[in-house]
Amino acid sequence: MSQYLFPPPAIQSLPIRGKAERFAINRLFFVGRNYHAHAVEMGKPVDKTVERPFYFTKAPQTLVQSGATVAYPPETANYHYEMELVLAVGKAGFRVSAENAHEIIYGYAAGLDMTRRDLQLVARDKGRPWDLGKDIEDGSVCSEIVPMEGVVIGQGAVKLEVNGETRQSSNVDKLIWDIREIIADLSLFYHLQPGDLIYTGTPEGVGPVVAGDKITGRVEGVAEVSLAIGNAE
Repeated sequence: MSQYLFPPPAIQSLPIRGKAERFAINRLFFVGRNYHAHAVEMGKPVDKTVERPFYFTKAPQTLVQSGATVAYPPETANYHYEMELVLAVGKAGFRVSAENAHEIIYGYAAGLDMTRRDLQLVARDKGRPWDLGKDIEDGSVCSEIVPMEGVVIGQGAVKLEVNGETRQSSNVDKLIWDIREIIADLSLFYHLQPGDLIYTGTPEGVGPVVAGDKITGRVEGVAEVSLAIGNAE
């Protein structure tokens, strides 16, 4: 048996609706600028005819389960929510065709991609990696996983409220690259594995939160997600 200098990180996991087993997390992938209106509000419109999707990742250790209270993160004055439909991969897949994309889908969830927007924009404008803006401790929030094997979601309202006030309201049918296209493209670069989560992008209406705020969001027909923002450490 291997011995370690210090205890290795715990396996990250999420509950699965209707099951005693938990969904062990492998990797966290995020699709950038996948709603036209959000791309415009970020000052970077997308032309699908000449562009491909782009992605960033976050460490699995950034994952927190819906309902948590997290501290306002350090070194930012502009902490943003981004509400997203999350795809849970249940089977291995590499170079998966769009036609066969449904074969690796285990289910879906509702998620929040929390972002230090000020740091992200500085990095973006200087051509630097987004890690400090995106790969944030407690910055990847997810609901329970809802088993929907082989189901390709093509529509469903996506909504987010802060302290009961609606901030984001759109529909999955407005994705620039849909579920099949995301799986087909991402699997050209990675051998997708069971336990991978793909955050499919956020609609327009992103904005800041402060200590004391309560975020609630939902994806129609899937799940709800919530997060409370505590004081800075």
